[in-house]
Amino acid sequence: MPQYKPIIGIAGGIGSGKSFVAGLFGELGCLVISSDDQVRDAYRDPRVLATLRQWWGDDALTAAGEVNKRVVAQRIFARPAERQRLERLLHPMVNEARERVMASAATDPAVVAFVWDTPLLFETGLHAKCDAVVFVQAPQAVRLARVQATRAWDAAELTRRENSQMPLDTKRELSQYVVENTADADVVRGQVRAVLSRILERTVGKPDPV
Repeated sequence: MPQYKPIIGIAGGIGSGKSFVAGLFGELGCLVISSDDQVRDAYRDPRVLATLRQWWGDDALTAAGEVNKRVVAQRIFARPAERQRLERLLHPMVNEARERVMASAATDPAVVAFVWDTPLLFETGLHAKCDAVVFVQAPQAVRLARVQATRAWDAAELTRRENSQMPLDTKRELSQYVVENTADADVVRGQVRAVLSRILERTVGKPDPV
């Protein structure tokens, strides 16, 4: 019987280092599935490009025919109905891609678990499909410094973005494990190793879904 591969969801605030922590799970034999990567792939789909142009006009695409992410962000962040419409377009494509990746690795003995690096894990309800959720903890000041360096956001922009999501306290309460991502990489790596060990112990002997 193939070894059961648990699904581990990654949650946390913007700038907490969720993808970094997911990558550490990857070092330990987990297959990391990034929703951001799958969204980027979906944005290359001609059907998606045509739909965005139909909704929002030529400005939705760049001169090169790619998605104009700045314009899309302006359309959706202040307009919940528009954001939900975009999610209804993209989420089924992302879900299908995720399932294909998992199916292709289902019998791979080198893969010990699947890690879902999904920014809106709770908001989309995907946490309910996870065997465990790991919350990546980092103070607001640390997260702000990170997004200032990588995305050129100020404190107001970080707050605006986070206010559109589930409160961090709620996400942490709903998670089974917490990883503190404020120390050096080796310290964080040790936390991830311990968490993965506990998750694998919990799911030993669990039958693979048919």
